[in-house]
Amino acid sequence: MNQDEARLAVLFEYTDSLETAAELLEYNKSPFDHSLLADPLRLPLPPEPHLETWQQYAADAQKGSVFDTLQSRLVQLRFPIEAGISQSEAYRAATRRGASPDAMPEAVGLHLQQPDRLQLLLHQGLWGVISVLITGCRHDFVCLVQAFTKHNEPEPIPDSMGSCIISGYNNWDRIGQLRRLWETEHPANTSAAAWAEEFRQYILPHKELYQDRFMVISNGPYSGVPADEMGLSTDDWQRLSVTIRLEHEATHYFTHRLFSAMRNNILDELLADYRGIVTANGRYRADWFLRFLGLHDFPTYHSGRRLENYRGDPPLSDEAFRVLQALVKAAAENLERFDHDQANELTTTEAQARLLLALTRLTLEELASREAVAFIQQALQSLPSQEITS
Repeated sequence: MNQDEARLAVLFEYTDSLETAAELLEYNKSPFDHSLLADPLRLPLPPEPHLETWQQYAADAQKGSVFDTLQSRLVQLRFPIEAGISQSEAYRAATRRGASPDAMPEAVGLHLQQPDRLQLLLHQGLWGVISVLITGCRHDFVCLVQAFTKHNEPEPIPDSMGSCIISGYNNWDRIGQLRRLWETEHPANTSAAAWAEEFRQYILPHKELYQDRFMVISNGPYSGVPADEMGLSTDDWQRLSVTIRLEHEATHYFTHRLFSAMRNNILDELLADYRGIVTANGRYRADWFLRFLGLHDFPTYHSGRRLENYRGDPPLSDEAFRVLQALVKAAAENLERFDHDQANELTTTEAQARLLLALTRLTLEELASREAVAFIQQALQSLPSQEITS
């Protein structure tokens, strides 16, 4: 029996509909291609080129404030959140062509309620270092996400969303640094036309020279779940929420760097929340994960929680979404069983990295099956013995 046949057999334990099973076979298809991995895989991963610039931002922020430092460098922070602003000539010139916003009347600045509480961290996760912005309140998180991902338009951000990876961000500050360096090296001809040709030919094809990746996270309760539902104090739950978010997004960062895959898909969320919960709590708790998704009273689904954010595009049918809920519950409980049974074997960074890498070999159906623990063990054994070195 091949993998797709085994997946189909699991799905037919939850539905009699071939159409529903076909939907989920497509939705749950794994994007993680292990043939892309370096051999051996060395951890932590080397820092990406943009990190040097963000280290300088962090150093500069120590002399003033994070928000002031970033506002002087990242052009989206020079504009308010305002309907239609992305279509204005000034905004397009600043964000698409790198024009200075200094003399633009529209560039009145992004309004944050608590700008002095914005933090910039260089987070060392399991896989490497990534830049992180932590906001002081929900309003400021929403504003930053709208600025960086919605072109400063006031598009709604789900209440259940508390973290976001900004990937492929065109940093005009880095481009400006490249231009100043080029002008120093070519003083005889620094015309706009000469720079345009230099940019087109030697910089534009190399996105690592000007595109950044960083996180924006809220300091609010994780997944919008209040502290009393978790049986924790507000302060303890806020602290744990930040830890979960950091490692959750760092896991998405890992899958993107290794497999060029970072999706709004429940398998990705299962893996990312697994790492977040283990980092915050020491051991995985399926009941936490299911509460975050709205499945804590399964088979009832609590609308407005996170699971509906990962319904797919086009969205899964109602029947497929119902089956997905059952698969997620079974997978989370199986993962908890494995994590607790193997607690003594998962104490080192290398062991944790190997487990997460092994989990990327599996599909949601395999993790939800009665043989899930055996599948995880097989996936671990299939990793080359030298695939990870620290």
